[in-house]
Amino acid sequence: MNQHIGVSRGGKTTKLHTVVDGLGNPLAFLLTGGQVYDSVPAIDLLQKLDITGSHILGDKAYGSEAIRNWITAKQASYTIPPKANSQNPWKVDWYRYKERHLVECFFNKIKHFRRVATRYDKLAKSFLAFVFVAAIFKLAQ
Repeated sequence: MNQHIGVSRGGKTTKLHTVVDGLGNPLAFLLTGGQVYDSVPAIDLLQKLDITGSHILGDKAYGSEAIRNWITAKQASYTIPPKANSQNPWKVDWYRYKERHLVECFFNKIKHFRRVATRYDKLAKSFLAFVFVAAIFKLAQ
């Protein structure tokens, strides 16, 4: 059974991927091993939601053509800056992009729980369950 513990330069790690709404409230979570690049689970995570008519904000890691085409095919729009080495860079609304900090703020809130910040749980389902508990607790405040 995959426990989503990966080995990277920093040692054994787990990545928590999430989608938040315009108020910073979590909508979906996904765990991967620490060695998995951020853009790999992006479409799987977004498929959990109906993004039709939505506007997706993401950082440069999510700027692959496959992800952008998938978002557009779902009748949604995006603000994702191109990487510096992009062959065909596209225009970005930098004013709108500033709202991406909501994801970082959410992670900051749930990492106040040491159990989330350091992943004490052996099982992925136990860790993800506590992430849900921490998110609910922070939403209730």
